[in-house]
Amino acid sequence: MKIAQTIDAIRAAREEYGLESVGLVPTMGYLHEGHLELVRRARKENDRVIVTIYVNPKQFGPSEDLSRYPRDMEHDLELLSNENVDTVFAPSDEAMYPADYQTTVIVTQVTQPLEGARRPTHFEGVTTVVTKLFNLCRPTRAYFGQKDAQQVAVLRQMVRDLNFNLEIVVCPTVREKDGLALSSRNKYLTAEQRAAAPALHQSLRAATVLWAQGERNSDTLRAAMLDILSAVPSARVDYVSAANPTTLQEYSDTVAAGQGILFSMAVFFGQTRLIDNVLLPPGAE
Repeated sequence: MKIAQTIDAIRAAREEYGLESVGLVPTMGYLHEGHLELVRRARKENDRVIVTIYVNPKQFGPSEDLSRYPRDMEHDLELLSNENVDTVFAPSDEAMYPADYQTTVIVTQVTQPLEGARRPTHFEGVTTVVTKLFNLCRPTRAYFGQKDAQQVAVLRQMVRDLNFNLEIVVCPTVREKDGLALSSRNKYLTAEQRAAAPALHQSLRAATVLWAQGERNSDTLRAAMLDILSAVPSARVDYVSAANPTTLQEYSDTVAAGQGILFSMAVFFGQTRLIDNVLLPPGAE
């Protein structure tokens, strides 16, 4: 497994692969089983696999957890070596954003609701760094988790708009046995908060059950999620959403026949902010 830390090194590694198919798995490190499932899918579907490990400062707001975001490069590299990864790209901030750096990539509409409303500069950081990774690694396919549903929608829009010649592959959210979605930020949770955190998944399941029973009033569906979360003393709800899965715009009344829905939420446990979602595409009953 090669470790590339500079722009020249990752370009050289990619050049060696020529016309072979390349699967790219972008990560911020502190890898868990959810990341490894992306790597395994990429390994199955491509000749070569590149994993990036980079805690991108441009996607963190001024009051967010950049400085304390968990990092363990040694353990990450050990895990990736066991998954038969070809190259790991782990650049420095100086390599990615030199002193005279001036360019930002902005997707204008699908970034505005949900996470974008709470974290106004977040997706600019995501689209900028992912554009750079796409240019450097030139993947055939790029792998992302469904847990970051809005990120997936934003990146799909960017790929269409900028004519990237690659496929975005979305893999299911990996969960603990009690339903909590795997996240590097779960390590911040106290024992009490960890015991309460499965309420996110429970609330999503409640809305999903109502949807399966034919409920299409968006206020009722949001209320079902909020009722469960509001009963958890250690949880502070940032938002619950019942939105159009393509535009991410909130439904305001009854969902029309044949339309899908994205249930999503962000919830604080202390200073730790967790997100989760369930996507029910058009036709899902």
